[in-house]
Order: sequence, then C-alpha cells, then structure tokens
Amino acid sequence: MTDTPHTDGLVTDVLVVGSGIMGAVVSRLLRESDPALRITMVDGGEAIGAAPGVHLHDVDDPVLWARYNEQVTSGIQGMYLGAEVVREVADGLDGLMPGMFHALAFGEDAEAMPATALAWNAGGMGVHWTAATPWPAGDEVFDFGDPAGWAADLATAHRMLAVTPAPIGPTEVGELVLDVLRRRYADTAPHDRRPQPMPMAVTATPSGALPRTAPGTIFRPIASGGDPAFTLLTGTLATSLVMEDGGRVAGVRTRRVSDGTESELRAETVVLCADALRTPQLLFASGIRPDALGRYLNEHAFVTGRVLLDLDRYGIALDALPLVRVGEFCTDSLWLPRNGAAQPFHGQIMNRTYVDEAGRPLAHNVGLALYVPVESRPENRLLFSETATDLAGLPRIGVEFEYSATDRALLRRALDEVRSIAEEFGPFDPATESALLPPGSSLHVTGTVRAGRSDDGTSVCDPDGRVWGFDNLYLAGNGVIPTAMAANVTLTGAVTAVRAARAVAAHRTALTTH
Repeated sequence: MTDTPHTDGLVTDVLVVGSGIMGAVVSRLLRESDPALRITMVDGGEAIGAAPGVHLHDVDDPVLWARYNEQVTSGIQGMYLGAEVVREVADGLDGLMPGMFHALAFGEDAEAMPATALAWNAGGMGVHWTAATPWPAGDEVFDFGDPAGWAADLATAHRMLAVTPAPIGPTEVGELVLDVLRRRYADTAPHDRRPQPMPMAVTATPSGALPRTAPGTIFRPIASGGDPAFTLLTGTLATSLVMEDGGRVAGVRTRRVSDGTESELRAETVVLCADALRTPQLLFASGIRPDALGRYLNEHAFVTGRVLLDLDRYGIALDALPLVRVGEFCTDSLWLPRNGAAQPFHGQIMNRTYVDEAGRPLAHNVGLALYVPVESRPENRLLFSETATDLAGLPRIGVEFEYSATDRALLRRALDEVRSIAEEFGPFDPATESALLPPGSSLHVTGTVRAGRSDDGTSVCDPDGRVWGFDNLYLAGNGVIPTAMAANVTLTGAVTAVRAARAVAAHRTALTTH
C-alpha cells in the first residue's frame, strides 16, 4: 500500500502526483469507472501519524489530536497547520517532520504573499483543512457554457467530499445570529443563498467529534490499503515529467527523499494534483511553459474580527449559553454567502462559548471572517528560476502579488462591513478586534494553472484539465480554477478533479476501442 520499493520501468495505467483531496477524488472516480485500473500515487511527504490521509481532527494519537484541535479554534487556516510554521530554510528534506511549513522554509521567495504555506505530508492540506464546503455562485462559476454539466459535476464533488448541510449548529444562540444576518441581508440574496449553517465535509454523528472528510476517507486505500491495483509511494518526490514525441508524457522522474535514489515511473496517463504552487513548478521543471503558467495567481483577501455577544441586549442568561460539543471547537459554524455586487463577501462565522475551569459559561464570542474576492490579473504570478533551486531541488518559486485599486476599495468596504456586523452583536473596537490578514493566510491559492476554453495564452489546460498540446497529461486542483473566488475553494477545486477523472476515463476508453 505505502512505501513500496522504487522500480525503474514500473508500468501503471494512471499515475497521480499528489495524495491530497484532489488526487483522492481522481483516484476514487477512476476506480469507480474501472475496478481493475492500475493506479499509482506518489507524494514527497510521509504520513502524519500511523496512516496516510487521515485528518488530524480524527487521529488516534492524543498529542497530534490536541495540537490540531487547540490551534483550529483561531478559525484562521494559517494558524492551525498541525505543525509549527517554520520560516527558516531547513537543512534538507530528509528527516523533515511531516506537516505544514512556510514557503520560505522551502527556499521559495514568497514575501509578497507572506503567509503562504506548503503541506509536506501524505494527504496534503486534506488532513489539515476545516472542511468548510460552501458552493460557488455567480461569477465564481466556470461552467464554460454548460450549466447542466456544471451542476452535475458539483453534485459529484458533494458526494466525493460527503458534504453535510448543517453539521455544527445552529444552536439557539446560533439561530439568533442567523436571524440578525438574515434581516441585515434580506434584499441581497435568493432563498438558497441567504445566511445559513455552513455546509461541511463531515460525517454526522449523534454525539462526540464529527469525523472530517480527508483523502483516506474519499479513497480509502490511501489510508487502509486493500486495493491490489493501487500503489501509494510516500517519501517519493516527483522531479520532472518524462516526455515523449507527439504531445505525450511517458511518466515521471522521481527521487526518494530518504536516500536520494532516482527512478522513473512509467504510466499511460499522468494527472498532476500537487497544489497551486507545485503543480506549475513541476510543469516548468519539465520544460512545459505556456504563457499562462504561474500567472493569474489569486487568493481572496481575509478580513477577520470577533465580538463578545451582548447578553443583556438579547436577553440571554449566562447559563443558557451553548457549550461546545465534545471534540469540536465551536458551537456554531455559519455561512454568509456571497451574492454579487449587493453582497460581494463570503462570510464564515464561527462562534464559541468561553468557560471557566469548572466548565461554567463566561461569555459568547461571535467570530467573523469575510473573504474578499481579488481580481484575477496576469501581473499576479509565480516566477520560476532557471538556475536557483528550492529545498526540494526544483526551480525556486518567486511570488509577485499585490492588490489592485479595485481590490483595495473592496477591502476598505469589507473592514467597514465587519465593524458594522460586529456592532449588531455587542461593543466592538475595530482597532483591536479586527484585521486584514497578510496574503496567503487562507491558503486558498488559485489560478496558476487555470483552465480555459481555448489555447489562447490565458490558460494552461482545457475545461477538463488536459494540458494544451498533450493528450495524456491532466491537471486537477485549486490552481485550475480560473475565476476570482470569494468562498472557500476546496469544493470548487474538487469539481476540477471530477472533470479530470471523467476525461481520463473517456480517453482510456477511446484508446481501447480504436
């Protein structure tokens, strides 16, 4: 299942680079299409804990569990990474503790997006994420003229991630918060986009912690094996693609992290599911350098705030405050959907009751976060060095990213909106209780290998993720998203994995029937 020996000339039907959520979705859908399909998956990182692809919210190790579940209370992705964020460049990959690391720790020039981090572990960000899965709407959607197909693919992504509509709340206090938000935004949204509980990729249970969807639950052989046609190679870094004539790839060159052994893995089809930084990096390292590679780098801006609920204003007794469910970090996880120009922000509201040492309620915190869409511009981009390398020995990544005048105007509006929302619930000091977080803080990076209708220099792949000019090389993940997102991006990114898996299956069928 994992850590199988490197074998030159290994032949597999489909080679998936990256063991995170996107790679898991691709693998599961391919397995559903063909029970005998040979799938090999490679990842440079090792497992955190006993098994790869298990969410840190659900691991058996009490130390790992406590570290994650204490940090996640911040509600800020960059602050609950499951491992300390290290900014200094490490001595080497060998022996590097699996987890999340600042991009600077990998030798990247990422100061323009200073909170950017990379997952260096089997399962990628899929073992760290909060599992929030709001669905996109309006100009976040990239249906390429096929709205029915988009709806079907989004439904498949919901199934893959096991999305539950309202897993955490609303409690009675949560309903109060929703009522306030619904009155405030009454004229801005259709019924299905009004303020509501946050949909999340979790499994509903009657009590205790709610298990999160992770790579090892999407495609169970990642974590537990049992599939003789699937091989997972951890600690195996993909360094470049093996090129063939005629617009084809023959596999990937790899390097075993522990001892530097280099090999080639041969494959009929390759699907890159690394992430929005390392997928374009691998393409660049392989000499695949379309004009749009690394360009249109995007991440919604992150405005955060918090306010203590004024219990007297709302007539709530202290002992009536809801308590956090055992194994969870908030009493309510709520959603303010984006709805065009009238309501351009995606709101994530995570509430929590503070208690004393005896577990008695002290106060109730309404945690506010607004994600602000940022214009997709080619000037925001990744640059890859021809000479310098990062910790992995791959082309060093440089980041160029700044907000446009339009972005800055919307950010000022978002800060005002956080203040105005917070004041609905209690006394609020914007100077100390709200902030615009530095770029990279949400870890929702998109656009760097974006999809498009035509090979016109503004996209890297077609709507199915097939790289322009190749017939057996596909991309999946958040980097493929071509639109400016406000909402959390994982569910939308999973749509690209659904499309890539379907295209790969169709391509293989066409090959066998001709």
